[in-house]
Amino acid sequence: MLHNQNAVNQRRVIKGFSKFSKEQKIDTIVSYFSNPDEIKTLIKSFWHSDKKIQQAFDEFSENTITNYFFPYGIAPNVIINEKMFMVPMVIEESSVIAAASKSAKFWATNGGFHSEVISTTKVGQVHFVWSGHLSKLNEHFVLLKQIMLERSYSITANMEKRGGGVISMELVDKSSELKNYYQLEVRFETIDSMGANFINSCLEEYAAVLREFVNESGLFEEQDLQVVMSILSNYTPECLVKTWVECDTSAFDTIDESMSGEEFAKKFKMAVDIATIDVYRATTHNKGIFNGIDSVVLATGNDFRAVEACGHAYASRTGKYRSLTSIELDDQKFRYSLTLPISLGTVGGLTSLHPMAKLSLAILGNPNARELMEIASAIGLANNFGALKSLTTKGIQVGHMKMHLFNILNVFNATESEKDLAVEYFKKNKVSHSAVQTFLNSVRHNA
Repeated sequence: MLHNQNAVNQRRVIKGFSKFSKEQKIDTIVSYFSNPDEIKTLIKSFWHSDKKIQQAFDEFSENTITNYFFPYGIAPNVIINEKMFMVPMVIEESSVIAAASKSAKFWATNGGFHSEVISTTKVGQVHFVWSGHLSKLNEHFVLLKQIMLERSYSITANMEKRGGGVISMELVDKSSELKNYYQLEVRFETIDSMGANFINSCLEEYAAVLREFVNESGLFEEQDLQVVMSILSNYTPECLVKTWVECDTSAFDTIDESMSGEEFAKKFKMAVDIATIDVYRATTHNKGIFNGIDSVVLATGNDFRAVEACGHAYASRTGKYRSLTSIELDDQKFRYSLTLPISLGTVGGLTSLHPMAKLSLAILGNPNARELMEIASAIGLANNFGALKSLTTKGIQVGHMKMHLFNILNVFNATESEKDLAVEYFKKNKVSHSAVQTFLNSVRHNA
């Protein structure tokens, strides 16, 4: 797969690329390669054989030329609130699904995962500059709010029928931090929808009402107001779920032959305490949580970027980035919990359009949004527990590199027979890139 450097050097701004047909887009891309026919074949090899499904994929995003595949796996034996789940996970990183599965199996015989949704409130804001008297705006805010809610009823009616809608609306003064800056802060309940389009539609209507009220009521000067933007916030600290596991420390007696269950629990707690005070460790600790959460979010057609951004902001809410988990160890009783905000939906968007997202929800028993929050959180805690268990016993690389073995073998184009030999050899030997290369060289030399 050789890139044509001369073609790269001669690139010019492409006008109207979005209006090109799919074939024209592909022809444009492959023209920069010295082997365009091979590149075109590669691109088209990832098209779905069902034209209707491929058209849906093409319309999910813009300037689409093909699909990009990620592995779709299952973590079995996940017991949450005494209910058994098989959880779909989409991720390319080796050992994540294995770690979740192993943790789930352990906790399945030790009480399972316990989870509760604390709240599901989401926030949206109209950001505006106000150079008039705030007292005058406050004086008329009750009327303004009434008009806003009436004007948005065509948007909120269906949501209200399902038990959602606007929860609260208030003016927020931020002028001490940024001159003349204010917010209209609105809280929403969106039930089983993630609700981004619903929230943004409401906010844009409220911004329009605010402009009209200022410009047409005769109570204010037009120049007093400048609406900057209207947008939901992906920080949803009131859309909160808590998940935990608990057992006697004796349940850990067989985890590692070099220590008792109580010793393991104490070492585990120390690892969590380190992630609570050290930002370097906390970042990797929380990343392990999102290995699991993101996998479920992707599998169900939700927005993993929003979930990640919110989670990391929440981890920093005290002014210092900390672990999202907490631990209690008292009188040989172990309790490990994860509390974080996750805004998810089970209706609308990709959850209704992507065939694999719909399959994922079906495998999970078609959960509502609150149940999906609990499932994603449980898998996040499972992955984190599995990672810390490895770190505090045999080390992370032993298991991870065993799982990564096939990726390394594929880099060296190993045959099926070479892979079989490698699997046997590395059952007793440490896996590394160089070790695999040395092994394959030896096998090929003796062949």
